[in-house]
Formats: sequence, C-alpha cells, structure tokens
Amino acid sequence: MGIGVIIIGDEILSGRRTDKHLPKIIELLSARGLALDWAEYVGDDPARITATLARTFASGDIVFSTGGIGATPDDHTRQCAAKALGVPLELQPQAAELIRERIRDTAAQAGTEPADLNSPENLHRLNMGTFPQGAQIIPNSYNKIPGFSFDDHHFVPGFPVMAWPMIEWVLDNKYAHLHHATPHIERSILVFGLPESRITPLMEKIEREFEGVRAFSLPSVGDAARGDLYARSHIDLGVKGDPDKANAAFDVLREGVLALGGEVVDVT
Repeated sequence: MGIGVIIIGDEILSGRRTDKHLPKIIELLSARGLALDWAEYVGDDPARITATLARTFASGDIVFSTGGIGATPDDHTRQCAAKALGVPLELQPQAAELIRERIRDTAAQAGTEPADLNSPENLHRLNMGTFPQGAQIIPNSYNKIPGFSFDDHHFVPGFPVMAWPMIEWVLDNKYAHLHHATPHIERSILVFGLPESRITPLMEKIEREFEGVRAFSLPSVGDAARGDLYARSHIDLGVKGDPDKANAAFDVLREGVLALGGEVVDVT
C-alpha cells in the first residue's frame, strides 16, 4: 500500500496560485514515520479527474485529494469520485447536519437568526454534503463543512487552513497503526570532484549488496544562496532504508567515494 496525493485545480496549473499542499503533506507524513510515494496535479476537467480516480481507486493506495469538493460549477471532484466508483451521489446525513449547523452559526453571528434552512441559497449549500453513496465524513474544524472518505481515498477542500487539519485527522484516526511502523533513515554526503558517471557503478553495487536500500544522487552546479559549502558544483549522494542496512550501506558508500578520489563532506 503506497501513499499518494492528487492536487486538483486549474488555478495550480495556470500559476494563478502556487501549490502549498505537496510540501505540507510530505511534512505531515514524515512526522508520523510515513512517506509519500507519488503525487499528481489535475486540472478541473471532469473526464480527466474521473479517469485519474478510477485508476487510483483500483490501486489500493492511500490517497489524499485536495480541491474541487465545493458546490460551484468548477467543482467536480464529488461527482467524478461517484462516477469512478460506479455509485450514485447522495446527501450524507452527518454532512447535512453539520452544514445546517454552520448555517445556523453564520446566521447567529450576523444577527439574522433563526436561519431559514429552506431558502434556495441554504438548500444549495447542502450540495457540499452530497457524496458518493457509502462515503464517510472527514470533520472540518475550521467551518464544519466536512470532506469525505471512501475506502482509503480521502477528499478535502483546496484551502490549506481547512485541508491540513483534516488530513492530520485522517492520519491520526484511520492510520495510527502505520505510524513509525517501518523503521527508516536517510543519510547523505556532499561529494566534490567526481562526475555522476564515476559514482553510478558504486550506487548500483550498494543496491545489489544491501537488499531494500535505495541509493540516490542529486547533482548541483552550485548554489551560493545556501552558503559557502554549497557554492561549488557537487553531488548530494546518499542512501535510505532500514536503519541497520542503510547505515552499513552508507559506510560502504562513503569509503567508495573516497577510493574514487572524491572529496567528501558529511551532512547527515
């Protein structure tokens, strides 16, 4: 079972807004000993959203989807999820009550209570609680308008102030048993004076000899903004995986780079 994220919205693809979800979700997962396996950006195109969800529902992965669950014409995620699942949309009872609570709260704050729950505007708001049949709610501590879960897919709004606490709630209430379940470390060095082509055979050797350990290489032409250490051309070279195996692999990696004549600076 992998963990993925789908970030939905034309505004991200057009550059009108900058995505903040991806780095935050990585942070939330990392704090719980989990890691993101994949991420996709999808515009507000119903056919593409439906096709994406049909594929990810079939994957068995844990998936977080942000955006498109409102009730305006450019919000398609709820409908696309139902279509991908082959089930009808229905007004989820808990969601309906939470939306009505929000309507009452808003009326009280504005001094216009009692709220008219049957006004066209408020009846339209109930569409935000219309989910694929069988869905469960995800509580929204910001304004009570819930998201929804279906199996291991979890749908939250595009607004970070709402989405991030909702994702944390899902992680802590549905997947606490996975937190820190797989010990994992990542260690790296900065390598100077060697091209990637010289290091590649060493990386391949490490992955052959240490089962489950992955080697990584991130070359840079130099980044003075990060400080003098990073100003020169270098490679961020490392390993990640089970702590015992990764630590042993790291020692072999470091010794191998020195044997090749590279200059090494330890960073993690």
